[in-house]
Amino acid sequence: MPSLPRMLAAAVTLGTLLVTGCSTTVSMEPAPAANAPECADVTVRLPSEVAGQPRVWTNAQATASWGDPVAVVLACGVEPPAPTTLPCQTVGGVDWIIDDSEAPRYRLTTFGRTPAVELYLDNEIVSSLDVLDALSAAVARLPQDGECTAPVDTTETPAPTEG
Repeated sequence: MPSLPRMLAAAVTLGTLLVTGCSTTVSMEPAPAANAPECADVTVRLPSEVAGQPRVWTNAQATASWGDPVAVVLACGVEPPAPTTLPCQTVGGVDWIIDDSEAPRYRLTTFGRTPAVELYLDNEIVSSLDVLDALSAAVARLPQDGECTAPVDTTETPAPTEG
């Protein structure tokens, strides 16, 4: 269960999405470990387009956004999450915890990566799988120190069944 400060931060971030949808630079706060060299390594590899949405510049270190109005925001350097009962999905070798408690706006956080990356996305504008497909290659550069115990792996093709 997310803590109150974390939920407030999510609300502020989502509010920022709504307020800055028409501006040329998205105003964001950097995550606590945004200055980690690993975040710089991720940030320089982020794509110019995600799920058909063009990148929009942000004013905070180790952050990114896409879309007009903003459909996806990324922050590197967040606190790695503790084990959780929330669903976990593996995309491109990266485990993502999915919090859909504010659907259609989703919060996705890397699991087993330090520092962690957190995404907020509007599922009415973009597909979460398309977003994760586009961003997992850059995020996979973060050191892995754990993994989900029962993730749904979207990179594997299901075995054919006999019928």
